[in-house]
This record gives sequence, structure tokens and C-alpha cells, in this order.
Amino acid sequence: MRLKTIVLALLLITLLAACNGKDTEDNNSSKDNAPKDIKELVHDYSVGSIENQTASITSKQLIVTDSNKDELTYGLPEDEFFVSIAPFINETHPCTIHSLTGCQGELVDEDFDIYIEDMEGNIILDETMNSGTNGFIDLWLPREKTYSVKVTHDGKLVESEISTFENDGTCITTMQLI
Repeated sequence: MRLKTIVLALLLITLLAACNGKDTEDNNSSKDNAPKDIKELVHDYSVGSIENQTASITSKQLIVTDSNKDELTYGLPEDEFFVSIAPFINETHPCTIHSLTGCQGELVDEDFDIYIEDMEGNIILDETMNSGTNGFIDLWLPREKTYSVKVTHDGKLVESEISTFENDGTCITTMQLI
């Protein structure tokens, strides 16, 4: 895993160096910069494997800022939407755009039973997932849909509706377990 992290960090450094000084219309960003596995890159930021950079994720792109405040953007898959859920009991924070390197949820390294179905009743996900060190559960869901979500943990339950349309948030911090 450590070798994989080093290789990804070197790849990212190479990409940043290659883009340095080549301004585009979007101020040194490009929607088409896409590593071979954007999901793996998102995961590495989320779990803290990449340091000295910040990363946030919108409905359309991963935005990475290095220590020099240089920004690079990566386009996300056209058919999948990233959303991160931080179930909570007592404390939360307002959030719309998830900061992979900054958002912190209350319930760290806890297991949750996650059940998601679309509005047609199709089961999208039914499994136990861990919230990791940042207290968030990262999901990739099909785009352009609305979902019913149930999260259970230690006898507590929360049910909510989320959606994956272009302007929807990627950070869900409103799901209080009761």
C-alpha cells in the first residue's frame, strides 16, 4: 500500500509540474486532467494518504490545491456521483461541497449498515461500511437519481433522501442517528 501511495504521489507531482505555468481559461485548471483511476485518487485524499495538499470534490470535479496554492482539477465519471455521508449523534457541521482533506465527522472508525434504494425500489447498496478516520462514508452512486437512504448503528437509525443531480452537494452532514 505504501508503494502505491508513493507512486500516486509521484504521478500527481508530475501532473502538477507539467501543468505549472500553463494557464488555461479556468486559471490553471482542466476538467480533462484525469488520472487512470480517479476513484482511487479520491480515496487516497479521503483517507489521508496524500499530504501537503488539500482536496475537495464537487458534483463534477476533484479540486486539488498544493502548498503553493496552485489548483488542479480532475473531471469525475459522467455516470457516477461521489457523495460522502457523516452520520452523527450529537455534533455535525454545515457542509455542501465535501473537503476530502478537511471535513471531520463525529463518529470515527465506526461500522454502519447502509441501505440505499432508488425511487423505483431497486436496491443500490446493502452493506456494512466503516466511517474511517474522518467519520465519513464515501459512496459512488449513479448520477441523475434520487435515493432513499437508511443508516443504522448501535441500535440507532436515520432515514433520509439524497439525490445525485449536477448541482447537488457531495457532503451530507444532516443525518442524525436516533
